[in-house]
Amino acid sequence: MSTVPASEPGLGPEAHAARLADQLAFERALADISARFAAVVPSVEAVEAEIVRGLRELIDFLGVDRASLLEVVEDGCVAARCAAAREGVTPLPLGHDLSRALPWYAGEVVAGRRIVLPRLPEGLPPEAEAERRYSAEVGMRGNLTLPIAIGKTVRFAIAAGAFREPRPWSEEMIARLKLVGEVFAQALVRARTEERLRAALAEVSALKEKLEAENVYLREAARVPAGPDALPSRADAFRRAVEEAEQVAATRTTVLLLGETGTGKELMASFIHAASPRRDRPMIKLNCAALPASLIEAELFGREKGAYTGALTRQIGRFELADGTTLFLDEVGELPLELQPKLLRVLQEGEFERVGGTQTIRTDVRVIAATNRPLAEEVRAGRFREDLYYRLNVFPIRLPPLRERSEDIPMLVWQFVRELGQSMGRPVERVADETMRALQAYAWPGNIRELRNVVERAMILCRDGVLRVSLPDAPALAPPAPAGAGRSEETLAAAERRNIEATLQRCGWRIRGANGAAERLGLKPTTLESRMKRLGIERPR
Repeated sequence: MSTVPASEPGLGPEAHAARLADQLAFERALADISARFAAVVPSVEAVEAEIVRGLRELIDFLGVDRASLLEVVEDGCVAARCAAAREGVTPLPLGHDLSRALPWYAGEVVAGRRIVLPRLPEGLPPEAEAERRYSAEVGMRGNLTLPIAIGKTVRFAIAAGAFREPRPWSEEMIARLKLVGEVFAQALVRARTEERLRAALAEVSALKEKLEAENVYLREAARVPAGPDALPSRADAFRRAVEEAEQVAATRTTVLLLGETGTGKELMASFIHAASPRRDRPMIKLNCAALPASLIEAELFGREKGAYTGALTRQIGRFELADGTTLFLDEVGELPLELQPKLLRVLQEGEFERVGGTQTIRTDVRVIAATNRPLAEEVRAGRFREDLYYRLNVFPIRLPPLRERSEDIPMLVWQFVRELGQSMGRPVERVADETMRALQAYAWPGNIRELRNVVERAMILCRDGVLRVSLPDAPALAPPAPAGAGRSEETLAAAERRNIEATLQRCGWRIRGANGAAERLGLKPTTLESRMKRLGIERPR
């Protein structure tokens, strides 16, 4: 609404009409500026662009040559936040600290006193020497600066400058400039508040997603024993591996666990994590062989919504989830070649991008990798990057197969008997002597996992409290080796080949599914297929 009365003393009808039209034009311009702020995307950058546009309109409407929105920051400095000027006039530099260049001027703004200078340098006090020099250098003939308080604190100021000629500043013009400045300041404060709120909500949402994902891993981690008691052994080779794990646990060094399938690599990784400074957070795990190549990148590094068909939500990857803790990459030798450079980058630089995203995410992750593949041979064959191999192979730990620690078999058998007996409700009072001798003489291509499966199957069949195992899928048992005598690699490879082929024939060459060859051997299907490829085992045509 217009604040001009219907008639004013000393004004004729034509002057009054002209003044009323001018007031209405200003109110329309102010309404238009306010409407644009209401429609603009609530971001600081978009609001600042609209403020600059409004300053240009203000220059034309008020007939001034330069207009600026100044900001008083926390340390009392005054700087231009947004600025505009007529052609031929230099706008006030953005971010320039006026507190040092124009100390009297900045002090007046911070103190909340308006500055009305219709004819420069007249009106400047003696202490405003820097302001006197500045007005002469840039050719400023008049200045009007009005502080704007947010709450009870001066946070902004709006300034108008005249360069062509001195400019009288009427009370009406001062009121208009103050009103526009308050609209600008409130819009900027609101945009900043909403931006902080969006950032806070995004952080809360990310933390919620991360917490929900961590809960899954906490439940899984609770089922995996950890600590020194989880790795008892009487075998020197395995005890040396445990000692090495204890030494490296306190560091951030990447660890590579080497060993056949079923030798306890995941258990060793849990042991290293439990002995590390990161033990307060759950260890995050990913089996690189359990997912197709098209999905493993999103599992490792996450994805943005809409990154590809079917990506309906944003997904947090394992590296982002493992920030500040340990990431266990099982079967790392199965990682597709095209993803290996991205893994190398996050290992070396600690940063990555989600699939379909452009934001670089930094992460502090301690990586423990495991493989049953001979990575050095994979490098020579071109199936694994040499630079990634050296980055993973900083501290290798070899876990001996069960056939090299046969003295641990009685202890492991009784451990499985106790664990399974509680869940099955079938107590076992003793293990037959011939069974224990057979278990210790067997080559165990599936290692500890296969031993557990054999014990579980025997307990299901146990009726009299005495555990007996016939090992129907085993090759002909070799006599126990004399103390200190080793077994040749050729003999073990041949025994493993015979065992796998015999099991495949009994299963009709069916690898997967219930009672398939993989289940009978206590192996993962992917591991069995990899081993068949290595040994050259093919189905007869």
